[in-house]
Amino acid sequence: MDVTADSLIARAAHHELSRSADTLIADVERCLRREVPELWEDPGIAHMTSQNIAEHLLGALADLEHGIEPSRIGPPAASVERARRLARHGIPVTAMLRGHRLAQGIALDRLLDILPRLTRDPDLISAATRRLVGTTTGYVDRASEQGVVAFQEERDRRLRWRLSMVNEAGLRIGTTLDITRTAQELADLATEHFADTVTVDLLDGVLHGDDTPAQTPLVLRRLARRSVTGDDDQAPAITPQEIHTYPDGSPPARALTTGRPSRHHADGSRTAEPHPIHSTLVVPLRARGTTLGVARFSRRRNPDRYDDEDLLLAQEITARAAVAVDNARRYTHARTTALSLQRSLLPSRMPEQSAVEVACRYLPAGAQAGVGGDWYDVIPLSGARVALVVGDVVGHGIRAAATMGRLRTAVRTLADIDLPPDELLTHLDDVVLRLSAEAATDPDTAADGGVEADGDIGATCLYAVYDPVSSCCTLARAGHVLPAVVRLDGSVDTLDLPPGPPLGLGGLPFETAEVELPEGSLLALYTDGLIEARDHDVETGLTLLHQALARPAPSLEATCDTVLEALLPPRPDDDVALLLARTHALGDGQVAGWDLEPEPAAVPRARASVSRQLSAWGLDELDFTTELVVSELVTNAIRYGRPPIRLRLILPQTLEGLGGAPIRSLLCEVSDTSSTTPHQRRARVHDEGGRGLFLVAQLAEHWGTRHARHGKTVWAELTELAELAELDETVTMPG
Repeated sequence: MDVTADSLIARAAHHELSRSADTLIADVERCLRREVPELWEDPGIAHMTSQNIAEHLLGALADLEHGIEPSRIGPPAASVERARRLARHGIPVTAMLRGHRLAQGIALDRLLDILPRLTRDPDLISAATRRLVGTTTGYVDRASEQGVVAFQEERDRRLRWRLSMVNEAGLRIGTTLDITRTAQELADLATEHFADTVTVDLLDGVLHGDDTPAQTPLVLRRLARRSVTGDDDQAPAITPQEIHTYPDGSPPARALTTGRPSRHHADGSRTAEPHPIHSTLVVPLRARGTTLGVARFSRRRNPDRYDDEDLLLAQEITARAAVAVDNARRYTHARTTALSLQRSLLPSRMPEQSAVEVACRYLPAGAQAGVGGDWYDVIPLSGARVALVVGDVVGHGIRAAATMGRLRTAVRTLADIDLPPDELLTHLDDVVLRLSAEAATDPDTAADGGVEADGDIGATCLYAVYDPVSSCCTLARAGHVLPAVVRLDGSVDTLDLPPGPPLGLGGLPFETAEVELPEGSLLALYTDGLIEARDHDVETGLTLLHQALARPAPSLEATCDTVLEALLPPRPDDDVALLLARTHALGDGQVAGWDLEPEPAAVPRARASVSRQLSAWGLDELDFTTELVVSELVTNAIRYGRPPIRLRLILPQTLEGLGGAPIRSLLCEVSDTSSTTPHQRRARVHDEGGRGLFLVAQLAEHWGTRHARHGKTVWAELTELAELAELDETVTMPG
């Protein structure tokens, strides 16, 4: 029987397969464990490597045994997918190539050792050796080339996937300025692509504006959690929005203190869970040099451990989420500050007055707009009247809110001197012009919050004064939207007021309008944010407003809620101020008046008339005080004023004082046609006059002067709770 080099190689391969294949596989595996340790770090990759070694060696020996043409001896079919898995796991391609060469060297040495035992022909051994070296070298080259191509294709695919993931993260994370939603968007994206369970925790102090939390251990709040392995059906150890801490030295605690990410793998011990966590990434959320929290990405069902590329991807998308969270918390902090400022500048509670029943609402804008400069106010005036104010500063933010506070203060100051609505708006226009001039010269002025780049401040205002004695309302507006009124028959109208320019233009006049509002009428003042919206025009908004106001409601508060629900989305585009006022009227039983002759004899007659009226009203305890005040006011009108002179007493509704005790007040007014304003002065010891108004100021709760088109009215407000000791001391003063 002729023996050739190929037959000798086939006999050697058969000998190795039948007698020591297991030993050969074990030798190769020991060598690779020692020389290529990265193939054995992950249990899954190690198992795959062992399978790959066995299939390569057994398959190649079997082909040699059967005399397969050397060029047709190729790697097993699964070798390509295993190369792709190495690429997915981040194993360097050099490790795969070294493994092929080392395995080739060991297998070749074993076969060459067998050849001398099968024949003593040196020429045949030499030929078989050359043939065997060429065959194994070609096999390794083909397997390596095939593996490198598959490896590189998978690496390119993973790179494209990672870039698409980063791009997708930029589109899906941070879509709103809501911190919780941003954290949940991070968890949702990660669980869809490369994690089975994700948790996101933020430092609780950071959420409240503290960039350098000092607690030890650090206190965190769980903002988001998502799992795709079905364990969400079980109650998690830490629920969303729950406060918790991590033990010192734990991976999340180290990530928070060092700011560095890390990878962690389970030891492979068996657990009772169907899908135990076997690999975890811990990545801190850092933005602008501040650590905001920590995110954990875990794998359960996915058998591959996280590698360095997975960690890099997690860092990239977490960094985007951290910037979005930081933007959201900065916006939230600025919005909260502006909202706190805005609410502190609005009335904390409505003042006691008897002219109208009021209900009001302020609703800040949602989304990007933020807090604006809308405001409302209710200001008690003399004569039982009340001023109703609604205004709007152009723009949003802290600057607009601060400007609103300054304008509201100015309105209250101007209202205290009883200016008519048109004159008040004229003075308020001057105030806005001065504020604009100050803003224009302020180097820190920014083009936001209602202040444009040139420093101009824009605002609108509606000022109304309601008199419950005459049931007449006097209104004037400065560029503001028209108010609405609900008549006694249930009809709703928009009041037609003279147009007025917005505040800050200067030089243009304002006009007033008088409207009869019988008792029970409902006046609605509001800002333009109530009726203007993206999904409808102003006319549609007015129609919706009229329909909401016409609906029956148990109270004004309920009517406010009905109006806001009918016209506004949960997060309106602009801030809204709404003020509803239901009118009351003071009838003949609460108002008494007398025309007085301009002579000294009229003073005692006035005192007598007042005494009889107080007895009729059951206010005998105010008789002495009221007679003193009336004497002084009537005497001043006779001496320094011009006829006709009129005395009027007004008994408003009983108000509630401190501790719930009822307070009955009395308004005393003396009118004449002189425009001369009386002033209180300090009388010297030997002066015969100058103590009248001082006495009035001591006896009255409040007093003042208001001017009309023709003449003036000096008024004083008296209450039952006047201190008798103070009264006695005042009356017995020298002179």
